[in-house]
Amino acid sequence: MIREIKSSDLELNYSNFNFSLMPPLNRIIGQEKALGLISLGLEATRPGYNIFISGEDGTGRLTALRELVSKIEGDISNLKDVAYLYSANHHHQPHCVTFPPGHAKAFQEELNLLAQGEIKKEELAQRYASNKELVRFILSLSSYEDNPDSYKINIVLDRSGAKRRPLIIETHPSEASLFGSIDKNKAPHLAIRVGAYQEACGGFLVLNAQEIVENNELWAKLKRYLEMTHRASLSSAVQGELQEGVRPYPIPLQTKIILIGREDIYEKLTESDDLFLKFFKIAPEFDYSMEASDENIKGTVGYLKSIASLEQRDSFFSQMLRYSSWLAEDRSRLTSQLSLLADLSEEAVLYAKHDNRSYVTGEDVEKALEMRNWHNSLIEEHINKEILEGVMMMDLKGRRVGVVNGLAIMDRGLSSFGTPTVISATASPGTEGIVNIEHEAGLSGGIHDKGLLILEGYLRHKYARTFPLSLYAGIAFEQSYGEVDGDSASSAELYALLSAVGDIPLRQDIAVTGSVNQMGELQPVGGINEKIQGFYNACKTMGLTGSQGVIIPKQNFQSLILPKEIENAIDIGSFHIYAISNIDEGMEILTSLKGGERDRRGSFPLHSFHRIVEDQLKALYKNSQKQP
Repeated sequence: MIREIKSSDLELNYSNFNFSLMPPLNRIIGQEKALGLISLGLEATRPGYNIFISGEDGTGRLTALRELVSKIEGDISNLKDVAYLYSANHHHQPHCVTFPPGHAKAFQEELNLLAQGEIKKEELAQRYASNKELVRFILSLSSYEDNPDSYKINIVLDRSGAKRRPLIIETHPSEASLFGSIDKNKAPHLAIRVGAYQEACGGFLVLNAQEIVENNELWAKLKRYLEMTHRASLSSAVQGELQEGVRPYPIPLQTKIILIGREDIYEKLTESDDLFLKFFKIAPEFDYSMEASDENIKGTVGYLKSIASLEQRDSFFSQMLRYSSWLAEDRSRLTSQLSLLADLSEEAVLYAKHDNRSYVTGEDVEKALEMRNWHNSLIEEHINKEILEGVMMMDLKGRRVGVVNGLAIMDRGLSSFGTPTVISATASPGTEGIVNIEHEAGLSGGIHDKGLLILEGYLRHKYARTFPLSLYAGIAFEQSYGEVDGDSASSAELYALLSAVGDIPLRQDIAVTGSVNQMGELQPVGGINEKIQGFYNACKTMGLTGSQGVIIPKQNFQSLILPKEIENAIDIGSFHIYAISNIDEGMEILTSLKGGERDRRGSFPLHSFHRIVEDQLKALYKNSQKQP
């Protein structure tokens, strides 16, 4: 059934919440699955249990990681001091030795005493009798005058005083910063400088996935390190790599790698890199939205209180929660990108301060959103001016055959806005089928191409049951010179096509959006609020007539969170929103004709638009047969 949306349908009411009783809260909310999986990955000790954390920016991935690492019990049994020692027989392959935390410095002090003759080699060797490698090293030392560097050790990791496992965040990795380097001006064992990978031994190294993956050499080297860890339970030192003739022994400790990146990077790696899943068995995904449950509402309000710089009134929280649902594009959900809420909160606070107030209200939030739209409206204003002046040929009243107003989204940086776009169709006898003019011009993406093929499937399913589908139809986005992709305009294209085939005029004061399947059922689309606002703004520029409005898929009703101005226009009947299920309902609104069902003889009702279209398709087929 066709449903016209009322302003009362769009209310988001938080009057049952007592915001004043909700305490400040600065923790990750709505990401229980991801947090549980990260905890599992942090605690797992088997090689290969490295972690790839995916999700949108602002969902708190790094904050959550830090919080979970801080909660890990203080098990520092895997933390060791690490030092490189002089090798008498193999100068360029220094020995790697581990010590209990703080003991490396103590050993260096004992070597100093040995060099000064205050203790003997045999005495020192006896102290470390349980460590055969250190005993061999001590006994191999020549007199201090022959090689003073041999009495110096290179402590590359000093864990004295450590109370928890290290968490190293390397935001701009290079080969040297990540894997270490060699100082060619020093003795081999003193020349080794470790990188972030080694500094995180026994703990965790966090890397930006895009920074690593886009650098093929770094990614390949990281995988070699992970392979060695996987095979030998060793981490790294400048792990067997030949640099300036120095080949250090590896550090016998593990480093757990944590990559943070977008979901598309994770998917690309799983598809193109055979070793990726072997090394990264833990893959938590941070959702961009969460259920608008009482718990998550309390968490969102608590977060806003935790960043507050002014007193926050109840209306402030109501408007911020409304904006949170707008970001989630779902009235029953909230955004989990809390940093976006923090941005809007900051802007609202600034407007409150401009008014010399010590508190922030919902009106300040509305003002901040209004000013955002105004600051980013230049392109939209130019488009509406072109519509007003006739430069962009678009009618917002009357009826036309084969022409419909669709709705598109335009992006500019962090902002986006909706705008109407004219879609036209023509039909004539022929065998070429439906020609996608955008595709022929090289301006159509793969998803849009698929949408056009679905239209042909709809015509065959709905009409061409007893005769072949034979026509030459062209569909185009008029005055559009950029690439078109996505299938959100496929219903609009089908309306234009049915109009062109049946010579049935369509209302121009109604814009349409929605994807369609071969059965003629409408499917939801994204950006619905921006699209509606864009068409409303265009109608407002031309002058509201009282009959203008939009057709949307009924599934998008849950996404509707519109500006108060549009809600008021709906309330007084100067703008309309129709939520529908299928093409029949859309054509009824656009043409005032019923679609009707086939009778027992298989015929559509006389004067129904289905009957008109089917008769015309039969005529096109017959005329196509007459062509040479």
